[in-house]
Order: sequence, then structure tokens, then C-alpha cells
Amino acid sequence: MPSSAHRKRWTLLPILVAALSVVLVACGRPETGDGRSTGVAPTPGDYLAGGTIEYGHEQEPPCVHGGWVQNAYLARQYLDNLVSLADDGRVVPWLAQSWDISPDRRTYTFHLKPGVKFSDGTDLDAAAVKANIDRYLDPKTPNGTVTAYLGPYFESDDVVGTHTYRLHLNRPYEPLLTALTQGYFGIQSPTAFHRGKEANCRQPIGSGPFIIERWDRNRSITFVRNPNYNSAPANAKHQGPAYVDKLIWKFLKDPVLRYGSLTSGSSDVIYNVPAVNWAAATREFQTRQYITPGRPNALTLNTDHAPFDDVRVRQALAYAADRRKAVETAYLGVVPYNPNGALSQSTPDHDETAGTYPYDPKRAARLLDEAGWTGRDEDGVRTKNGRRLTARVVYPADAIVGAEGAAIVQDVAAQARTVGFDLVLEPATQSAYFGGRYAKANSTEAYVGYWTSPTPGLLLINWRQRLPDKPNPFNQAFYNDPHLQSVIEQANSATDPAQRTALYHQAQQIISDQALAIGLYTQTTSLAITPKLHDVWTEQSQGEPVFADARFVR
Repeated sequence: MPSSAHRKRWTLLPILVAALSVVLVACGRPETGDGRSTGVAPTPGDYLAGGTIEYGHEQEPPCVHGGWVQNAYLARQYLDNLVSLADDGRVVPWLAQSWDISPDRRTYTFHLKPGVKFSDGTDLDAAAVKANIDRYLDPKTPNGTVTAYLGPYFESDDVVGTHTYRLHLNRPYEPLLTALTQGYFGIQSPTAFHRGKEANCRQPIGSGPFIIERWDRNRSITFVRNPNYNSAPANAKHQGPAYVDKLIWKFLKDPVLRYGSLTSGSSDVIYNVPAVNWAAATREFQTRQYITPGRPNALTLNTDHAPFDDVRVRQALAYAADRRKAVETAYLGVVPYNPNGALSQSTPDHDETAGTYPYDPKRAARLLDEAGWTGRDEDGVRTKNGRRLTARVVYPADAIVGAEGAAIVQDVAAQARTVGFDLVLEPATQSAYFGGRYAKANSTEAYVGYWTSPTPGLLLINWRQRLPDKPNPFNQAFYNDPHLQSVIEQANSATDPAQRTALYHQAQQIISDQALAIGLYTQTTSLAITPKLHDVWTEQSQGEPVFADARFVR
């Protein structure tokens, strides 16, 4: 981000897509990024006009648009954002051709590309942008993820001109532009909002390269080409309408079925290649793996009540399991171990020294002794004042935590048992997870999950205090530390990159020292693509697959 100057305009010229960065080879360590193919090269040949891409995805969200990363994957196909994130981490133009930042870093003025229309024929102008932001922040029609990012900083917004939108913050928020690159912030047709909740759930309307034709629930979403598309981001591989006629986004939750659809030819691309099939996929298909920034899959410990209200017990659990071995065994070395439970290794300003807690069952035992858990019952579970060292661990099975992740959690529970923990694993359905069944402090003692985000500013979302007058449902540790919150807020507002990094590292060390979140493994986007389909790529904010530039060869 450039230095401030009075009403300085930051105008970025369209850029060429950067050379693809190195990613995972079989049993190697992947890196964040779109990634060069680790499999076969694209088949050379003449490009075909049109065609239909059949894509085998995994999870089906409750609505097409929403605040889950699965919604963001879909959003990339039919919505445009104000800005996009390039491979090198720069924020580049999309709907906003340029933007100004005021000297106090509290006002952002976006200058929109003229002539952009939603697929319903209405204009995408500054009024439409304001209508979207206001709607997302409205408690009556909320988008929880947008509110989580913008809510603490939003002051007001206004339409300055037909194609000029201005956003006012109550204090500087340096991650703003990067946060806006995520699919949650896509701009929908305000006219379509009036159709009602069900229509907007089933068939939201945007200005993107594809239009939602229909959603066959529990089966697929069919997208058709938007023939009038003229607003691709600066880092797209081409400008103009998509090359293919259709994109059929199939929901294939079963990993065996999903991979089989690729090998049989009924899918051209699949998501989340099973670890057991990764090596084979690299021999037959183009493959990419993107290590998602944000927060890794981690075991978040509820500090509201026993047993994890005691930092010694939390630290004991962190030492009790060989987490690295569990991850490497379950994922066959395909998905990396991420000990830092606060940030994924691909997130800017990630601190690799945080959360290490090497496997040390003897140290875990000493900590439990110090905490007073010195007794043992007939099952070998530690006791204190007649109470067993039992903790319920909720993990959203199949929705957030797949088969490999479940194996890791089970392994951690088994190893923790040897030092006296009784971790009771409770798989949660998608509806229970998103429906708030585990929202109350007394509903669980530990929780497994992740959060995708291209910015370490995510820390404020996860660790802002949960106070009666300022609730924060995303602080699943129920950990209220005004000092930790202050450090993160200072980092989010710091204009000096070195100071910002130091503060983010300080926050991660606090979370690590308190053993609030025990890191397990990174969230990933892995794709396997038929060699006859060229130019499928993953964008940088959270690994959303992009099909607007893809085309088949003969």
C-alpha cells in the first residue's frame, strides 16, 4: 500500500498474470499461490469455441450467496468485486478502476468503471455499491462475514457521483482493500433484492462472467455465459465474456465419487483431491494446490469454564499429542501441518514460532499435576475433586472437517488419553454448525474449524472480546483480553509495515502462550483438471476457482 498523500490517487494499470508459483509435488510441501501444474502439461491444440465445463465440487451451502468460503467460491463466477488480489499480493482494479485514500487513512473513494450492468439490465453504479454495503451491514439482512470485517470500522458511506463511491471509517484499517478482494464482498443487483429472501438465496444476480440459470438442490448449479460481460479484473487472463457456454457446478460430497468423476471423464475439473489420490492425479491431470491464508484448522479451547479455563490444562493438551505426525499420517504429506492455531502459514505476517508446543507427554503430565488433576479413575482418566478431565470436542464432520481431518482429531484424542484427558468427540452436521447449536458458552469445551482470509487482520475477528454490549460470536474461545484486542487493533491501523508485522507477531505469541488455539493443518484448495481444459486458475484471496478464462482444445 503506498504512502499517504493528500487525496492521492492510486491508479493501477492492468497487469499481466504473474508466472505461476511453485506448489506441492507429491508428498512435498506446498506454497500459497495459484501454482504451476504439478501434474501433466496442458494438451496443445487449437482452442474450441464454447463448450461446457463440468466441475465436481464438495460442499453445498444453504444459499448461493453468504458468508462461508463455499459461498465465496460460487460468488467468483457470477459477481464482480471492487478490487482483486494479484498473485504477488497487490490489490488491483476490478469494478473500481482507481481509488483515493485520504491522508488520515479513514476515507476511501472508489472510481468505478462506467458502462457495467447487472445481468438483469440495471446499472452497476455507485448507488448499487452503497446499497450492497449497507445491506450487508444491516442487522435485518446481514452478511456475518462482511460485518465481521467492516463492522468495527465502518462509519458511513455515500455516493459522490454516478460512478464514485466513498467509504468512511472511524479509524484507519489497513487490511481494508485486501479484505474487499474476497467473494463475500461481491456486488449484487439492488433491484433483485426486492424479489424476496428465497429468490436471492436461490438465484442472486450479479454482473459477473456467468449467470445462474438454475439450482438443482443436492445436485448442481448451472451457470450460463454472460454475453455482455465487460468488467473482468486486471489480473484476469483475458478481458471480455467467458469462453465457454456453460459451467455446471456439481456437488459431489463423496471423495471417491468426486475423484471417480474425473477419471471417468464426467467431470473436467474437481475440487479437494483426496490425499490418497494426489500422486496418481499428478500423473494424469493438471493439478494445483493453494494453501489458504487465514486461520488453519485448529482446536479452539473454550476458556469460559473448566477444564480449559486453566492455561496449564490448555498447554498440557497442546503438548499431549504428536500433531505433526497425526497430520502427516492422515494426509500422506499432501496437506501441511500448521502448529500456529492463530494464522495459517500462507497468511501475511504469519509467525512460524507461535504455537509450536512439541510433542512432550511428560511435560503435559507435569502441567496437569500442577493444575490439580492428580487423581485417576478406573478408566485412567485424570480427576480433580471428584470430577473427570472430560471435554466435549465439536467438529463439523463433512462440512468443515473431512475424513482426513476427522482422523487427525481422533488421533489427537487418543494420544491425549494417554496423559489422562477424556476428549469426547462430537461430529456436528452442517445445519447444526451454521444454525447456532454450539453458539453458547456451555455448549462445548473445544471446537475444530478454520477461517479463510487473505489478511492477518482476521485476528481481530477471532479474538475481539465477547462483551454484552459488543458481542462477537467468532471468538469461539470465549477469551476476553483487552490487551490482546488492543495489540491487534494497533496492528490493523499501523501504516508502517515493520510495526504492523511486529504487532501481529505479538498478538500471535499471546494466543500461543495462552494455548487458546492448537493448530492442526492448513485449509487448502486443490484442483485436478483435464489436460484438454486450459487456463483454470485460483485467485489469491482465498483460493476461489476461476473459470471465466478457461477454454477447451481439440
